[in-house]
Amino acid sequence: MICVAFACSQALGAPTSIAVMDCVLIDDNAAYNDAEINRIQQARIEMVSNALREQLRNSRRYHVADNAPAADLIARLGVSRDLNTCADCARQVGRKLSVEQVGRCWVQKVSNLILNINLHVEDVASGATVFQRSVDIRGNTDLSWRRGAMALVGLIADSAAAGSEGTDASQ
Repeated sequence: MICVAFACSQALGAPTSIAVMDCVLIDDNAAYNDAEINRIQQARIEMVSNALREQLRNSRRYHVADNAPAADLIARLGVSRDLNTCADCARQVGRKLSVEQVGRCWVQKVSNLILNINLHVEDVASGATVFQRSVDIRGNTDLSWRRGAMALVGLIADSAAAGSEGTDASQ
């Protein structure tokens, strides 16, 4: 049987293996932040990264890899590149972790009221985009960030259940 890794594992009922890179923050107003705002936002980035992984794991459609075995590779690649914009870097991490897919996440903060969380998932072997969506959130709070992560996981799980590729969309 010949099929794409994503479709095969989903068709056979086995969870798809995925690595989710740490999310990054693109803050359009970074110049106006003080140290406390930066600390809070860094904590939220860690929170949303972990929330995405946990919720994907809980969906039972994904086996979420622990990134620790690739920590040295991630650190080495991160010295000279923005890992969030380097698709090949993400796929290198995916190969190191022996997963089928790898996800890159970023939060764009336009203001304290307008933010969006983005998730781009690629097939590690082919580099093909499997899923890409953006979810708009209102309010720069822990709760709004968690809800945004939950909405993204709902979209990717729905996409996996339908066996279709996700596309850009704002929710």
